[in-house]
Amino acid sequence: MVKHIYDCAEGCPVESTLKIISGKWKSVIIYHLIKKEQCRFSELERLMPNCSRRMLSLQLNQLLADRIINKITYPTVPPKTNYQLTNLGKTLTPLILEMEKWGEEYNKSSQN
Repeated sequence: MVKHIYDCAEGCPVESTLKIISGKWKSVIIYHLIKKEQCRFSELERLMPNCSRRMLSLQLNQLLADRIINKITYPTVPPKTNYQLTNLGKTLTPLILEMEKWGEEYNKSSQN
């Protein structure tokens, strides 16, 4: 069987999507924000125990830069910060939920 190589030219919509959600944890962060609507940094740490604090911070900053999430800081002592999806980020919901379904099926089939 011949392996097909996909040549995504500049402006390719699939490549654009992958650039936004690629990274080991970005899709997982988006998934948790879909499920909970808002999360504090510490909540995300708890939900993603295999993700280091540094990596979580890096991935959140990249999602912020890409306008997928918002960071809301409350003027309290210590400061309270929540993350939530932007309207643009919410448009990823169908994609991420399909990934959830696929992952559930894959996990079931892997047990056989």
